[in-house]
Amino acid sequence: MGAGDTSTRARRRAVPWLVLALWVGVLAVVGPFAAKLADVQHNGVTDYLPASADSTQVAKLQEQLPGGQTTELVLVYHRDRGLTAADRAAAQRQVAEVAGRHALTGTPRGIPSKDGTSLMYPVATNEPGTDEDKRDALVEDVRQVAHSEGGLTVEVGGAGALATDAGKVYQSLGGPLLYTTVGVVAVLLILIYRSPVLWLVPLVVAGIADFLSMGVAYGLNQAFGTSVSGQSSGIMTILVFGAGTDYALLLVSRYREELRRVERPYDAMRAALRGCGPAVLASSGTVAVGLLCLLAADLNSNRGMGPLGTVGVLCALVAMLTLLPALLVLLGRRVFWPLVPAYGSTPKARRSLFAAMGTSAGRRPLTVLAGGAVLLGALALGALNLPGAVKQQDSFVDRPESVAAMETLAEAYPERSAQPMDVLTPADRADATLAAIRGTQGVAGAQKGRTGDGWTEISVTAAAPPQSAGETATIERLRHDLDDSYVGGPSAQQIDLVDTNARDRLIVVPIVLVSVLLILIVLLRSLVAPLMLVAAVVAVWGAALGIGGLVFGPVFGFEGTDPGLGLLSFVFLVALGVDYGIFLMHRMREESTRGAEPVAAALTALRTTGGVIASAGLVLAATFAVLTNMGLVQLVELGFVIAVGVLLDTFLVRTYLVTSASVALGRKVWWPGRLSRTPDPVPPERQPEPV
Repeated sequence: MGAGDTSTRARRRAVPWLVLALWVGVLAVVGPFAAKLADVQHNGVTDYLPASADSTQVAKLQEQLPGGQTTELVLVYHRDRGLTAADRAAAQRQVAEVAGRHALTGTPRGIPSKDGTSLMYPVATNEPGTDEDKRDALVEDVRQVAHSEGGLTVEVGGAGALATDAGKVYQSLGGPLLYTTVGVVAVLLILIYRSPVLWLVPLVVAGIADFLSMGVAYGLNQAFGTSVSGQSSGIMTILVFGAGTDYALLLVSRYREELRRVERPYDAMRAALRGCGPAVLASSGTVAVGLLCLLAADLNSNRGMGPLGTVGVLCALVAMLTLLPALLVLLGRRVFWPLVPAYGSTPKARRSLFAAMGTSAGRRPLTVLAGGAVLLGALALGALNLPGAVKQQDSFVDRPESVAAMETLAEAYPERSAQPMDVLTPADRADATLAAIRGTQGVAGAQKGRTGDGWTEISVTAAAPPQSAGETATIERLRHDLDDSYVGGPSAQQIDLVDTNARDRLIVVPIVLVSVLLILIVLLRSLVAPLMLVAAVVAVWGAALGIGGLVFGPVFGFEGTDPGLGLLSFVFLVALGVDYGIFLMHRMREESTRGAEPVAAALTALRTTGGVIASAGLVLAATFAVLTNMGLVQLVELGFVIAVGVLLDTFLVRTYLVTSASVALGRKVWWPGRLSRTPDPVPPERQPEPV
């Protein structure tokens, strides 16, 4: 054995161990920061509101007033047959105890309903300020004091109670979401690999990537002030496991293929990385760029999701292209037991489902393409059935106490709103503004509150119920008539969310489409193929939204649609859906460069990548489907639409429509690149006889 062979073998043994050592060092550095991510997570009002909206300015200015941000609650006392004298005495006793335990702003005053069944006590305090933990502790303490007794129903509602109940759901996105995601991915990997060991390797690597992403996300927060919310950190975890497992499936499949051709695992892994590495890099690049386009959004929650989602995808990419290969090489062929790919062997011949599907698409490509387009178009029409913007009280899957209180108030006080609006006006114009407010149509009452830092707070009660058309019209009139003043509060926030999401769609959607298209053009060195892939994922998005429109109201019983559903589902489905198109078209291009004619290249690409794409699609859909088990309507709707869209993309669009379109276009699919000008090889039977 020569010195060159010895050094080569030493390098093969050293490289995987060196990679492992580097990862140990990285995790040792990142570990302390990853544990702190939960400490910088915030789910306050301003974390989910538009940056430039009136309601956001009100929330920020309220923090500067004496006492800081106000927590508003409503204690609702109710008895169906009418309140008794004992009920009223119990209410006064409980409210007095609340006032004795907490520093309330003003003296609570009971407001009886006209039918005599209910009594509400609006209370407010600056005690918690902007501290979410203190706010939650306050709400829980008030709920313990204001409790039902002797047939008297007591409910604690108001903006502060709603925020606390929503915060409980966001907090559940940490542990439960992670455990559920890991469990779902583990089950699918066991079914896909049919190995007692192999499934554990990519799952462990994905877990390490998730840990790394938490540390990097914390670093971004400290260095650049990147916002971290329960929603964005939960989506980051899903992307790490979903996208990371996709990359692992593609790499492991190609590695298994190379192990049959190459004797040494180290060399087989190098060949696998050369073969699928560009596709994985390009697919992760499209997802990262697509998510970064959310930085152009005005909505704080969407803008914060962009960097965190990108961190998750890139951490998954780095882990799957470095740590996973090192572990697989060190474990050798035995990691595939009992289905070990022996050197020089050929895979067991069996009829491939994707070969059969590809053959059917190849026989009548135009018919398949037309039929698929009609089906997707018909499904997209279901989007016309999507309910309107979800109201605040309808945003929970299971009705919490704060929502029950709002429903009781709406029934007992139909003539007024129990949810005040907040107006911030310059202090030197407070009296004039107050007079203008009281003279505005739709206003039932208004009174001045705190003054500080040049601003005065005015609490306004509308005559119409919360988030009704009448209250919305009142808010719009106030915003139109009041100069240099801001109108906020829960109902105003919902209006701003709807308007800002509409604005963000007009800006972010074109940026995403152009960015993804440019990446595909560079990767595939073609114009036709990228346009085809982008058109396909847009069609999938429309069909997935249409299916949502068919089930959200009639099946799930949802009263509304989250205003951000269209934009977020578009970004995720376009960015993630293009992944599978890249896997397929990159392999098709690879076959074409080897001389395969267009039909053979398309069918070979589908046969070799179809199983991997199907497995990856199932894993990605399952990880997003985990969101449907969360307690907020917006998360359920987002998880459902993305999961359905991924399945449509995997089993219909990628398998049938893209393949049939590629067959129908032939070499034109690579126009204007070099492959579009390469003549088809002449079959042997038509070649001229040698002279």
